[in-house]
Amino acid sequence: MIAAAGLLYAYLLGSIPAAYIAGKTIKGIDLRQVGSGNLGATNVYRTLGWKIAAVVLLFDAAKGAIPVLFFPDLLNAPQPEQWAIAYGLAAIIGHVRPVFLLWKGGGKGVATAAGVFLALAPVPMGIAVAVWLVVLLVSGYVSLASLVAAALLAVLLLVIKGVTSPIAIVGVVLAAFVFFTHRANIGRLRRGEEHRFGRKAVT
Repeated sequence: MIAAAGLLYAYLLGSIPAAYIAGKTIKGIDLRQVGSGNLGATNVYRTLGWKIAAVVLLFDAAKGAIPVLFFPDLLNAPQPEQWAIAYGLAAIIGHVRPVFLLWKGGGKGVATAAGVFLALAPVPMGIAVAVWLVVLLVSGYVSLASLVAAALLAVLLLVIKGVTSPIAIVGVVLAAFVFFTHRANIGRLRRGEEHRFGRKAVT
């Protein structure tokens, strides 16, 4: 029961809307109504600048990493790896559907998922992050970089961990989830209408 309670704690941690808080605190705006309308670091960058965006990005990643790294031991969870995965998923769900915003208007889960996998599988995730950065610098599209990194991470986990590994299976599921949450971005990429990194939206 104690280990199971960690799912709620992880979800609540994931639900803390750092981007929303930053927008309200710094400019008195609701970022869900500005720019892309997404509570992610990219929209924060376009509206509040790179320094605030960096803080939001790190916070969102930490929301995923902390439950994975610390909750299994703190809550004496049996089968720690399985519970660590479950806690990570709960944090991601919290970020995408935050209870503190009445389950609406969360982020797309990329930064929080990155934190989860940095804790679960640091080497594959490190490679995916490096590729994310290269794609971003070459193309200028954060969404494209996120999609490529998510797909690459799933492939790396399948190769390194094996197709029956719970971590690899979750990696594949989350890659599919990232593609689902980016379906509007995929449409804009196809039409050549996607925003490039470095261009701030008009507020």
